[in-house]
Amino acid sequence: MKFSREDPADGYVIRSYSDKEFVVGDTHYSCSLIVMPDRVIPEWHPRSPEQLQAGDFEMLSTLGVDLVLLGTGKSQAFPPPPLYRSLIDAGKGLEIMDTPAACRTYNVLISEGRLVAAALIL
Repeated sequence: MKFSREDPADGYVIRSYSDKEFVVGDTHYSCSLIVMPDRVIPEWHPRSPEQLQAGDFEMLSTLGVDLVLLGTGKSQAFPPPPLYRSLIDAGKGLEIMDTPAACRTYNVLISEGRLVAAALIL
């Protein structure tokens, strides 16, 4: 699925997503990753929503963003609330959705200048 045209002033934009890869800028990734306006963190630990751990959310709470979009793969899957308690305690927003929706939402929010991270499970 291809997304909107990229504006380099927005930062890292997710150009496309498929079941096998993400394209961020000109780079192809075939792994779970975190995308932020100023950087991409490849090889994010979880390969499925079931592999999410409290430490994954603790790391997300330190990224300096206001909102985390969690893309849980082909379908939306809610992790147990105790796992993401660190985000709540840090005052960070969390939106949980399927990965295609998280990619689209991330692109819209960074075009608005929002401090957002997309934590995406392939």
